[in-house]
Amino acid sequence: MKILILGANGFIGTHLTESILATTDWQITAMDLMQDKLDHCITNPRFHFTLGDMTKQTEWIDQQIQQCDVVLPLVAVATPALYVQDPLRVFELDFEANLAIIRSCARHQTRVIFPSTSEVYGMCPDEAFDEETSVLVTGPINKERWIYSTSKQLMDRVIYAYGKHKGLAYSLFRPFNWYGPRLDNVFNPKPGGSRVLTQFIGNILRGESIQLVNGGAQQRCFTYVDDGIQALMRIIENKNNVADNRIFNIGNPVENISIRQLAETLVKLISAHYPDYAEKANAVQLVNVDAKNYYGEGYQDVTLRVPSISAAREVLSWEPKTQLEIGLRKTLDYYLR
Repeated sequence: MKILILGANGFIGTHLTESILATTDWQITAMDLMQDKLDHCITNPRFHFTLGDMTKQTEWIDQQIQQCDVVLPLVAVATPALYVQDPLRVFELDFEANLAIIRSCARHQTRVIFPSTSEVYGMCPDEAFDEETSVLVTGPINKERWIYSTSKQLMDRVIYAYGKHKGLAYSLFRPFNWYGPRLDNVFNPKPGGSRVLTQFIGNILRGESIQLVNGGAQQRCFTYVDDGIQALMRIIENKNNVADNRIFNIGNPVENISIRQLAETLVKLISAHYPDYAEKANAVQLVNVDAKNYYGEGYQDVTLRVPSISAAREVLSWEPKTQLEIGLRKTLDYYLR
């Protein structure tokens, strides 16, 4: 199998590349703006990497799509602060740039596996979000935070339509708060400049207070990246075509904790297991901050986000296995050791 990965140097892209090279004989063609997280893969003869911008090297990408069996367009803005600060960039990359990829896949009849997001469910009132029946609820237009969710949702709908009316083979997967090594740069000091886990680790390393937006009461289901990649590998393999034209929530509904609990757990783990940073962890203060003051007027939050994973269980025979504290220890080992 020949696979094209766009955004291979990102969090999901690097872990997926490693898994493919370690466990299969598949060929990978890849592109990204940087390769610093892929240096250990570059010399592999089955990995063919091009340094480039997918919004500019459109002819090269179209050629690769024509020659590949599966395309994974993983390029996206996925940092909540940017949804409010630069919503047009989010739309231009997450929707417009990816639309060109989907159209090329449809033109060449190349299967696409697209990363949707748990955010498409928005403020859905269901206790567990179902891919086929849950309503997708977002806030008013002046809450610019929702441009990410709606850009991804519109792309989901376009892909579905291409599948139904143009014969495009596709699978959509919705990651629920995947975390692990290489998630973000923990040394980015800008508030909201990375996702919540790496933001908190960075706060501790810099001796800063951890700011809990709206008190950190909102809950999330954290999923260790190795578990998520295992599900994604089964979607790519697509044994007996089970993943064709399906949507899969990929998350860990058991590991559902509040953002405040996440901060407290990180402080506890660093204090207990990483003596070089224990003093900083013990000194950290948890400070409540209003969302408007942290993100700006255009932010709106979700109190609960729990996936139903029955489709992944039944179709992919997949189950998340990594307990949160174990996954956090592996993540902290990467950043602190």
